[in-house]
Amino acid sequence: MARTPQPPPPAARTGAARRLAPPLGALAAVLAAFAYVGAVDPNEAGHYPVCPLLRFTGLYCPACGGLRSAYAVVHGDLGAALGANALAVLGYAAFAVFWAVWLVRAGRGLPVAGPRPRPVHWWLVGGVVLLFTAVRNLPAGSALAP
Repeated sequence: MARTPQPPPPAARTGAARRLAPPLGALAAVLAAFAYVGAVDPNEAGHYPVCPLLRFTGLYCPACGGLRSAYAVVHGDLGAALGANALAVLGYAAFAVFWAVWLVRAGRGLPVAGPRPRPVHWWLVGGVVLLFTAVRNLPAGSALAP
């Protein structure tokens, strides 16, 4: 009696190009966004809409300065990027780390399980964002203001 061959595991059935397409597609989208912001200077008025919270209340939201931060990153000015929005720069770095892990795992054919934050992690992130927002709007935290 002939033995029926077992099918290869799911990761082996897909080629490397197919496994790498999602992380490379995500990278392409992020690079396109950064290229656009790098080409269209947010420091010049009229290119991007004004933050509604800043416009109507005079308060900086957690994202205020994010485009200027991305522009500075594209142009290699890390100091200006941190000055525009330090939290955004931390977000860019976190994305880079998670993306690199995703790419390596996908390239090796391993299951790609992203971070699985628990509710306590979401509360922690929310608290950091809230604290950052409050501090950057106080006179003592003016260094965090864009």
